[in-house]
Order: sequence, then C-alpha cells, then structure tokens
Amino acid sequence: GGAGVGKTVLIQELINNIAKAHGGVSVFAGVGERTREGNDLYHEMIDAGVIKMDDNHNLIEGSKVALMYGQMNEPP
Repeated sequence: GGAGVGKTVLIQELINNIAKAHGGVSVFAGVGERTREGNDLYHEMIDAGVIKMDDNHNLIEGSKVALMYGQMNEPP
C-alpha cells in the first residue's frame, strides 16, 4: 500500500487486539522493509503501550509483540 493509507495503524490494532482478547503473543516479520518504516512502527507501538518500556527506555515485562526485520537479499 501507499503512504498514509493506515497500514501501521492496522498492524498495531491487530497485534493489540490479539494480545488483549486471546492473551497471545504476536510476531511481525517485515521482510524487505525499509529501516525508516520499521523504526516508525517500533516507536508507534511504544507510544501506544503495545511495547512496554520504562522511563529510561528499558524494556519491561508485559510486551506481547516481537518485531523482526530482514532484507530480501540476505539470509535470515
């Protein structure tokens, strides 16, 4: 999808709703993602409370998501 169509919001809502409704953990794999978009998603999830961090930017218990990124031309 193009810029500004709500992809990040959709992904964030799916991950958050799965964690709340089912008590599960969501894994997002961004293959071929650009660094900027992956970084934006990471920070938006922190702001929304999906990824839990303390005031010193240390991860704390309670996050229900894992983000993995890779380039198309590199092995995992």
